[in-house]
Amino acid sequence: MKNPLRNLGPGTLIAAAFIGPGTVTVCTLAGVTYGFTLLWAMALSIIATIVLQEMAARLGLVTGKGLAEVVKSEIDNPPLKYGAIVLILSAILIGNAAYESGNISGGVLGIQTWVDSTSVSIGEFMLNWGSISIGVLAFLLLYFGNYKTLEKSLITLVLFMSASFLIAAIITSPNMIEVLKGIFVPVLPEEGILTVVALVGTTVVPYNLFLHASVVRERWDGVSDLPAARKDLYISIILGGLVSMAIIICAASMKAETVANARDLAKGLEPLYGSVSRYIFGIGLFAAGITSAITAPLAAAYVVSQSFGWNKNTKSRGFRAVWMLVLLLGVIISSVGLKPIEIIRFAQAANGLLLPIIAIFLIWACNRGRLLGVHRNSLLQNFISLFILLCTLILSVRSLEKVFEFQLLG
Repeated sequence: MKNPLRNLGPGTLIAAAFIGPGTVTVCTLAGVTYGFTLLWAMALSIIATIVLQEMAARLGLVTGKGLAEVVKSEIDNPPLKYGAIVLILSAILIGNAAYESGNISGGVLGIQTWVDSTSVSIGEFMLNWGSISIGVLAFLLLYFGNYKTLEKSLITLVLFMSASFLIAAIITSPNMIEVLKGIFVPVLPEEGILTVVALVGTTVVPYNLFLHASVVRERWDGVSDLPAARKDLYISIILGGLVSMAIIICAASMKAETVANARDLAKGLEPLYGSVSRYIFGIGLFAAGITSAITAPLAAAYVVSQSFGWNKNTKSRGFRAVWMLVLLLGVIISSVGLKPIEIIRFAQAANGLLLPIIAIFLIWACNRGRLLGVHRNSLLQNFISLFILLCTLILSVRSLEKVFEFQLLG
């Protein structure tokens, strides 16, 4: 009898990357602040993730190259080529450094459910031992681990997180009419634009588009395995999306008016775990921080290696130097004294703003007939992907307007 889960792998890696502390935090904030109102934004994000990640996986399997490699090889004009590479590198390094800081801060939030503080004073400086500990653990896993080992760990952690939030959402017995209304009737609260961008940014993670095109080739041989890759993707992303919606539903049932710390976040699991929910949640959030803290530096290293034509060996000096840099930046940013929740919210919003840049290159690459042949985008795929791009552009512009408004008011 065939095992239907046999081909699960890269898609689960992608799901594990976006079911991280950023998703838990932003979805909780969305649920507490707006109830079921922004479920439509998560539904749109899930569709966008499936469409864009399928394009990335198809590109990787058909061409045997990552997105950065394709951009480098397909643009003939030198100024345009190097301009595109610089733009991609800037977006990925900035976005991944911000995302990594959010991942590590999320892990720290998990630790803070067990201890009152993760900071110690050394002379005039405050040292966050939680951020450093997570950074060291992520370093050891990346330095000594391999893709297969990481994959198994991530699958286990994703399933654990998924089961907890899905069961908790069912136990809360939400008003299904309100839930369906939130999913299918888009409503944008006046002050909710940044939260919507953060929801998109925490689900359609820009670096995942590069990571998927690269790691999909480590599981499958080529275009003949495209159906298996798609099945892997659909199952994993839909499951991840349901988990994200479940977090919003759990949070909407919470009585808290504000979320200030990890213990407030943990209230979403009280219907399932009761008084020990904060400890269970702390373990899950810590684990989610570690899984995402691994994938962000890994993706950055793939992109830089492809852009400069370096050795693709993950043990090479150049590859390791890049993920070490991103990891170090993440540790530093998460240790500067800002509240972890604020760092996480900023990281997700930054990724939402950077998404249109990466999506433009991906859509362009997947329309190259000489590159993909019969596997290039169909008319329907182009329509859907361009609609997604237009939506993300509008959200990005609106969110930037909000940021400038806040600065002017300040």
